[in-house]
Amino acid sequence: MDLTNGLNNSVAPSGATDAVLKPSDPVPEGAIPVQGLDFNHYADRNVTVADMVEAMSTMGFQASSVGQAAKIINGMREWKDAETGQGTTIFLGYTSNLISSGLRETLRWLVEHKHVSAIVTTAGGVEEDFIKCLANTYLGAFSTPGAALRKQGMNRIGNLYVPNSNYCAFEDWIVPILDQMLEEQEASKKTDDPIHWTPSKVIARLGKEINDERSVYYWAYKNNIPVFCPALTDGSLGDMLYFHTFKSSPEQLRIDIVEDIRRINTIAVRAKRAGMIVLGGGIVKHHIANACLMRNGAESAVYINTAQEFDGSDAGARPDEAVSWGKIKADAENVKVYAEATVVFPMIVAATFANATAKA
Repeated sequence: MDLTNGLNNSVAPSGATDAVLKPSDPVPEGAIPVQGLDFNHYADRNVTVADMVEAMSTMGFQASSVGQAAKIINGMREWKDAETGQGTTIFLGYTSNLISSGLRETLRWLVEHKHVSAIVTTAGGVEEDFIKCLANTYLGAFSTPGAALRKQGMNRIGNLYVPNSNYCAFEDWIVPILDQMLEEQEASKKTDDPIHWTPSKVIARLGKEINDERSVYYWAYKNNIPVFCPALTDGSLGDMLYFHTFKSSPEQLRIDIVEDIRRINTIAVRAKRAGMIVLGGGIVKHHIANACLMRNGAESAVYINTAQEFDGSDAGARPDEAVSWGKIKADAENVKVYAEATVVFPMIVAATFANATAKA
């Protein structure tokens, strides 16, 4: 059988040649070659995290996004208004699981050293910080059956275990504080300056009361960094407030969310330049972005999460979607890093805020 079907065996088919050997257009000026970390360049010294993150910029895939995130954050950190000297107003958002994890220590360090201007988190992102001051969270496994853990009084957060006794300790700690806050609220009604509790004021008060340098919110209180939590009741804090209504009836603690929305939006409006660093999605991401809408968008934004955009979720949305809403400026520097935050955020902090501290 003739397998050539009449083709000249000495000449390649012209159609195949044209397809495979299609000539390229000239490479655009300024195109960056792909290149990774060459350990030969560090034969005489150790590779630093900053070295690694910088090299990742030209590595491709999500490594390049990590490098770009570090570059954008360094831009936030270094910028100063020419007239006032005011720096970038940096909004930091994170979900509760990150406080439950060991990333809490990185977040606490940022707040302790005043590297951020305002925080948005969830109820769990508040209470888990205080609970960790009272008792430990432990490493476990993703695969442990929930029914077995329930019998043991263990709550699972991913591959972390939180003994239910931790929440009992939290109740013992917080209820007397809520009692005192209610007394202050009721007594102030007879004065010209009545107390209006807001989520940010509640968190500041709890940060003061915990008086523990391991706490994110102790440092937020000490450094006057507001912490916003529009969903303050969605967690153990909400459980404690619920039980407190029965104990304190007929008078109840009143928490005003309207005053806080005015406060965070005003911070954004008055910012000379706004930057967003958001770990995770949902309410923490949108609350910051919506505040920046009040100033027609942030000048820089870094998102870090694993969500995809195919379902239309806020968490999955890329920065360009926020541009369409006016929440990020059209010419802003922005990146979304598709990665789990505990893996990449400590590296980014080491290559930015912490690196700057070391050089100072």
